[in-house]
Amino acid sequence: MNSANSNPRASGGAGRSGGSSPRVNAPARPAQRPASTTARQGARPAQRPGLVRPAPKAKARKARLLISKVDPWSVLKMAFLLSVALGIVTVVAAIVIWTVLDLTGIFDRVNELLREIAGTESGGFDLRQFASLGQVVSFATIIAVVNVVLLTALAMLSAVLYNISSSLVGGIGVTLTDD
Repeated sequence: MNSANSNPRASGGAGRSGGSSPRVNAPARPAQRPASTTARQGARPAQRPGLVRPAPKAKARKARLLISKVDPWSVLKMAFLLSVALGIVTVVAAIVIWTVLDLTGIFDRVNELLREIAGTESGGFDLRQFASLGQVVSFATIIAVVNVVLLTALAMLSAVLYNISSSLVGGIGVTLTDD
């Protein structure tokens, strides 16, 4: 081969022994069109020459995995974060529910109903005094803190129990696929 041009096609054929100079940038030949369809129409029904069959779909890959161990520390961290989020939702929901009940006048209607049931001599019962916004928020906060502690401890315990049981039975099998 010629050291100046390492492309065997561009050299015009390395097997030539003639003294002709090699072709360097030969233009590419245009693709040949098939014979016209008018000559073939008499022999068989008309076909559309431009259609191409789609490529066959590739098979989806599958991976079968076995969850044999769960890290208790990561379960503890994740459970703590999720239970704190649930606690915040609990407190906000208590505030929203109390505000909606107050704005719609439910507290006043309940007070009137209790006055009718108990009579006028028992004195007035005010539901807002018994369940004020501050008391409702305090109660919701206490419930949220207890939930954070309990849910975190239960998640940690369930991770440890899963690790013990998976050592006995092998774990949970999961199949992942490409869609």
